[in-house]
Amino acid sequence: MKSTNIFFTFILSALLTGCSIYGKYSGNAAPPEGLTGSEVNACAQDASIADIPWKEFFQSPELRALIDTALVRNTDLAVARLKVQEAEAALLGSKLGFLPSLAFNPSISYDSDASSYRIPLSISWDNQGLGSIINRKREAQARAELSLDEEKGVQSRLIASVSDAYCQLLLLDRQYQIIETTESVWNSVLQTQKALMENGKCYSTSVSQMESSLIEVKIRKADILNEIKNVEYSICLLLDWTPRPIHRGEWAAFTLPASLKAGIPARMLEKRPDVRAAGKSVEAAYYLSRQALSAMFPSLSLSGMGGWVSQGVSISNPAELIAGTVGSLTQPIFARGRLKTNYKISQLQQEEASKAYSRTVLTAGNEVNRNLRACQLAEEKDALYKSQVAILDESYAATRELMRNGKASYIEVLVAQNNLLNAQLSEASNIYSGVIGLISLYISLGGGVE
Repeated sequence: MKSTNIFFTFILSALLTGCSIYGKYSGNAAPPEGLTGSEVNACAQDASIADIPWKEFFQSPELRALIDTALVRNTDLAVARLKVQEAEAALLGSKLGFLPSLAFNPSISYDSDASSYRIPLSISWDNQGLGSIINRKREAQARAELSLDEEKGVQSRLIASVSDAYCQLLLLDRQYQIIETTESVWNSVLQTQKALMENGKCYSTSVSQMESSLIEVKIRKADILNEIKNVEYSICLLLDWTPRPIHRGEWAAFTLPASLKAGIPARMLEKRPDVRAAGKSVEAAYYLSRQALSAMFPSLSLSGMGGWVSQGVSISNPAELIAGTVGSLTQPIFARGRLKTNYKISQLQQEEASKAYSRTVLTAGNEVNRNLRACQLAEEKDALYKSQVAILDESYAATRELMRNGKASYIEVLVAQNNLLNAQLSEASNIYSGVIGLISLYISLGGGVE
């Protein structure tokens, strides 16, 4: 009979809590149409460059080695992994909330006549509102998945930081090479100018101007070398290394890809860790509000105890055995508005999480548009820069020849050389911008997590 009453109490508790607190989260709203712009939608495909594992996306073996090291040694990523373990432990604890608690509390008392032994074994189960337990577990599940997405986000940003710094090193190497070549050429021009001065074909002021220009080139060379060291230090910090030189490949292998328009699908944002994490935040907030709601409904408590009480070591009287079962149903009636306030706050927090999710999606779409446009622009300008460098190189060679024959001044040579130098540096910077744009596009589409 007692068992029947307990079962009836349990069923009554479940019915009183209502079906609304047991419902599962239905998911985030779909991103608005036109989020990624007409340029992205026009080249949408079924495959995405974000589906490519980072070891295949990055072709440089030196860069892959640096990323591998960063994924093992970076402190921020290690902290993110610890947070994943914390969330998994919290999830396990929430799953154990369905289990009863077991307690063993023996006691012994002595007097002048006899000793008394009491060895009870008690078991209790408090569902704290069955809906609260279920939603607490679901919230913990969402937060565990959120922490995993956050770890992937840290990983993708780390890969982006290492690859950006590595590409910057290659650009600085190229700039250093151009400046070094310019210095060598200007030394040759200076010697020619000195020879013309000795033969009375130019003035000493032109030689002084050439020497000043050569010193300026050497200053730029020293500045670039300093930038190289600073970038190497930043890479060492990402890899948790003490300062050291960074091994890297050659600039010749650093080129724009054949096409920058392929592989931008309409479903591109679903792989982004920050978008996924923002969605999980909304889900966790939803289950948190269900917990606050379930606190307003009845909670069921069951407890039982078994054991024995004796005046001696052995049980001599069956009456000394003790056992009992108690069931109770608690319905909150008045708590000074605390339960209602908690529920209202949880609803507002869910709305905040939903707004943050929408903002994250819009920001993601904006990043994809900007990165795609940067790639396309670099591709368009690449051929123009190559043509400009070729023209200025011919112009500079012709001007030098005219100066040797006394038909051009040193100023014309300086102008021609400076124009060529700036064009070469601009060409290198454009290639760098295109490659960085492609890496940023890869990361903004959710690449780097595999």
